[in-house]
Amino acid sequence: MIKALFPASFDPIHNGHIDIINRAAQIFDEVVVGVYDLPDKDLLFSLDERFKLVQECFNDRSMITVVTYSGLTVDYCREINAKVILRGLRVFSDFEYEFRLALSNSELAPDIETLSFITNKEHSFLSSSTVREIALLGGDVSGMVPDNVLKALKDKRNS
Repeated sequence: MIKALFPASFDPIHNGHIDIINRAAQIFDEVVVGVYDLPDKDLLFSLDERFKLVQECFNDRSMITVVTYSGLTVDYCREINAKVILRGLRVFSDFEYEFRLALSNSELAPDIETLSFITNKEHSFLSSSTVREIALLGGDVSGMVPDNVLKALKDKRNS
């Protein structure tokens, strides 16, 4: 059985994330979606809110597990016996960051592979920060996120 971890802050989860997770679930026996607790960035949603939003997207998928975690991703992979870290590549500028991250993880944990999924073209412009900015400024992100996230973004904008 091969278990893969897809780690991210998911602030918020968007259709590009969901597409990669669904594609990975066709390849791996189990995909663990890891909502990272304290990324080095300003967050709109709390850890509990991000976890709930991600979990609601995959309630009906038994091979997809949603968790929160902290610390080094490779350490968490070892804790759950994941052999693969999944990452997404949207545009060429992502490559340098993801390449350095994969090399660092390989140095720390040579037994864990990093696998990058190329985003589908219809999601190549999506990032959580773009979704947040558009939504908070009153723009329409209904084609970018699932309904539960759309509602949560509207609630944040109105609070």
